[in-house]
Amino acid sequence: MLLPITVRGIIATAVASLDRKAPVIDKPVTSLDRDAGVATVALRGEVDVLNVDQVRVALVEALETRPSALVVDLSELSFIDSTGLGAIIFGFQRARDEGIGFQLSRPTRGVHQILVLSGVLEVVELTP
Repeated sequence: MLLPITVRGIIATAVASLDRKAPVIDKPVTSLDRDAGVATVALRGEVDVLNVDQVRVALVEALETRPSALVVDLSELSFIDSTGLGAIIFGFQRARDEGIGFQLSRPTRGVHQILVLSGVLEVVELTP
């Protein structure tokens, strides 16, 4: 079943699953690295409602190490939906509340366009 989705005036469709089973996530979409006080969470593949919890957990784990800055590397991310954007904003707000710098880094062209259209880049810093 195709469901219409409207995001800032852009209409797209999404396939609704009629399968009631829990999704099987076979590949991690995050990795965490720490170097010289900077924690980096790298996102790869597609981040959507099926795996967004991995992103939230990775961001929380990174923030729990109390880095001076948290960088979210988007160089291997091909797609992010609204739940993924929500996870990024969640991480940004947690970092801000704890006095930790928060940056997005190296988005692919398609992900950069999603970040611009969603307004995320109006509040979150982007580094090349």
